[in-house]
Amino acid sequence: MPAPFGFSYETRADGTVVITHRGRRATTLRGRRAVRFTEEVEAGDAQEVMARWTGSYKFGNERTARNHPRNQGRRSQGGTTEDDFRQ
Repeated sequence: MPAPFGFSYETRADGTVVITHRGRRATTLRGRRAVRFTEEVEAGDAQEVMARWTGSYKFGNERTARNHPRNQGRRSQGGTTEDDFRQ
């Protein structure tokens, strides 16, 4: 999986942190969440931290989730055939 990129953040005068992804606002953090985010960014890889905080990353469990019983009816079975239209 490629490393996340395109994230940036801005800390405003009131302590609010605005995280953007490719120039578009992804999320806004205030209060304790903003402080915790800033601490994590300073301690680790900023791009990965911002991806995690915004939810813009892959978890690696997509196949597992696809096979979960609650998602069984949501799977595509390979498209539509002529038999699907016959009555």
